[in-house]
Amino acid sequence: MEQEQRGKTALVTGASRGIGAATAIALAQSGARRILIHYNSHRSGAEEVAVAVRRAGAEAEIIQADLGNLEGIHGLVDHLRSSRYPIDILVNNAGSLVERARLLEMSEDLYDRVMNLNVKSAWLITQAVIPQMVERGGGFVIFVSSIAARNGGGPGATVYAAAKAAVSSFTKGLAKEFAPRGVRVNAVSPGTVDNYFHQQFSTRQMLDSVVAATPAGRLGTNEEVADTIVFLCSHAARFIYGQTIEINGGMFMI
Repeated sequence: MEQEQRGKTALVTGASRGIGAATAIALAQSGARRILIHYNSHRSGAEEVAVAVRRAGAEAEIIQADLGNLEGIHGLVDHLRSSRYPIDILVNNAGSLVERARLLEMSEDLYDRVMNLNVKSAWLITQAVIPQMVERGGGFVIFVSSIAARNGGGPGATVYAAAKAAVSSFTKGLAKEFAPRGVRVNAVSPGTVDNYFHQQFSTRQMLDSVVAATPAGRLGTNEEVADTIVFLCSHAARFIYGQTIEINGGMFMI
């Protein structure tokens, strides 16, 4: 798949670290001409990703927006609609648990932030860029779901799990809507990945229990998820539509 994305422009949300960062770099290595690197607060991480993207031979643009609130979402959407670079590949990766909270601890504000970040932003960003794909005869939209969408998530992650289940449903519905118009929509669903997300929200004991329950005997990596995203944007995946690919070392099997 090396150089298969030659000349294309990709937007990766939440790309300052983790899966998003690995995906931005992998797309540059696959030949994409330009990578738009979205971030919220980790500016230094976005700049490091931009350096790696340029080293791989692509142009890099850094875009800041807080997708946990409507102002940030609409600001990014307005930027995309006015950009001179139409998007060929959209990776809706931005998302977070934000904070573990059980039912009686979940405030309305926290609920809205989780849903805005994981669901509404992905919907509105896709709505902003997909007409350009249709106009040019094709494109790729990849959503990043989670194993939580299948199993309900861990303690205090129910709303996050519901948000990721919505993302998986988006994938099916939009795939049906846009397959006849040349746009392939799919999703990836990581299990537990050894990255910053779980440094924030999981204890070592929790991670050890995941490893013990995983047939592969280890946590996943950012690069393994990124490689699957690049595959879904390739000719090799040309007849894959509306699928959510589980990437979890066998911990969850459909």
